[in-house]
Amino acid sequence: MKKILPLILLLTGLFAKTSRAQFESVKDSVVQLYGIVMTADSLQGIPAVSITIKGSARGTMTNNQGVFSIVVLKGDVIEFTHVSYKPKTVVIPKSLEGSQYSVVQLMVEDTAYLPATIIRPHPSPEQFARDFANTKVPDDDIEIARQNNSSAKRRALMNATPADAGEATSMQLRNIATKATYQGQIPPMNIFNPAAWAEFIQAGKRGDFKRKED
Repeated sequence: MKKILPLILLLTGLFAKTSRAQFESVKDSVVQLYGIVMTADSLQGIPAVSITIKGSARGTMTNNQGVFSIVVLKGDVIEFTHVSYKPKTVVIPKSLEGSQYSVVQLMVEDTAYLPATIIRPHPSPEQFARDFANTKVPDDDIEIARQNNSSAKRRALMNATPADAGEATSMQLRNIATKATYQGQIPPMNIFNPAAWAEFIQAGKRGDFKRKED
């Protein structure tokens, strides 16, 4: 036992030294990236621009004034995307000195041309009903659709699927629209919403609030 104790102390010291060295290495590579995204022609801030780190699921988006901030690593490739502008990329220099990096990213408007769609009505409602009723759908596709639309499957997908840049953009646009709609007044609260109370009661019956065993 007396021989093992010094060995354990030595291994503990080496492990602590190695962990500290790894922490210092990661700490030196962390960079706070911040800046503003603006239009190239009028220098106006662009809201709801998706800013993602290439090759990872992390990202952020600009606020109403086009300002953003995100933690990145040296050498990361940062992508700026927006539905109305051409995408841009920025590379964080590996030889960057310090832990902060600021950018003023200019973006050029982009026009997306969609193919023409020709909509032709059915000759009569009866023919449409007949064609709809006679459409053959494979049984396996119906079963897959039924499983994917079940409440349990939707909850599982919602909890396990990470949000992408498109969802973040949609959320930001919805927040902007809601803020503009209820400007100068108190927004509605779900505590007075009967539908929200019904969903709360159903969630309690399903056991959504039960503590999960490790």
